[in-house]
Amino acid sequence: MAHEAAKARRAIPEGVVESFWTGPSGPEPLRRIDWPGSAQAEARGSILFLPGRGDCYEKWLETLEQWNLEGWAVSSIDWRGQALSGRFGFDTTTGHVPDFDLWIEDLAAFWRDWTAERPGPHVLVGHSMGGHLALRAVAQGKVRPDALVLSAPMLGIHPARIPPSLLHAIARGIVRLGDPRRPAWKHSEKPELLPQARSRLLTHDKARYADEDWWRSRRPGIAMGPASWGWIERALASIRLLDAKGVLEAVQVPVLLLATRYDGLVSWPAIRRAACRLPQAELLAFGQEARHELLRESDPVRDRTLAAIRDFLNRTAPVRG
Repeated sequence: MAHEAAKARRAIPEGVVESFWTGPSGPEPLRRIDWPGSAQAEARGSILFLPGRGDCYEKWLETLEQWNLEGWAVSSIDWRGQALSGRFGFDTTTGHVPDFDLWIEDLAAFWRDWTAERPGPHVLVGHSMGGHLALRAVAQGKVRPDALVLSAPMLGIHPARIPPSLLHAIARGIVRLGDPRRPAWKHSEKPELLPQARSRLLTHDKARYADEDWWRSRRPGIAMGPASWGWIERALASIRLLDAKGVLEAVQVPVLLLATRYDGLVSWPAIRRAACRLPQAELLAFGQEARHELLRESDPVRDRTLAAIRDFLNRTAPVRG
């Protein structure tokens, strides 16, 4: 059974299309993947999934396929500058971006094209950095989904006890000391962690964690390592934009936030505060049983996460008659 599950996570399903889309922020096309509406279930609507920093859509095939089997037409994209959508840095491993505005412009343009070709209701789902960008695009009026789902959204970074304004000032100072494209750390997702400890940040599920290395060995171009100092400074600037008074309070879209109180990559207190500020927000919080990648966690956590998303969408984005 475990072998069959791994096999399903390590193949592009039949009928699914990988292609490229050219956006407004540069000549480099963005890689995309699209599932048609499921032939095995009643047409449900469309989901656009946005992965996190350094991510690729291959990691999420299991969940995207499951949504399709439930009737959703599903799509995902690589962010410009990572996976197989080019690079902004001076090497192939460091994750850099001149400004998060570029990603917001890409998302807004892709959303216009995608919603024109896909049946509604239209749902936006974002993980980590993808969750941050999804919420920011909604808050700025660039996209208006019928419902928004945020999995471990990057609404703050560690150390969470330090105000974003102070972290941003420190990052600006470091950026001024050298090339903003230089990597901020050498290993894993944190400077102090060795590569083999990375799984302890992401998931308890060793088999799902191994899928990422499997795909990287087959498609080396998707691999990405540390963020640049420029990325960190721009991330904090974008986080502070969402923190500004009245920004989240003006969001008039139903939002489901899913998070763990023990997340080692993004700030749990920031997610909790956002849930209080968003007018139509619901929050599902996990404890030590969950790590950052809730949709790649062990089955009990993942199943609960998917059930919460399913219930939320049934209430906020029902099938259109």
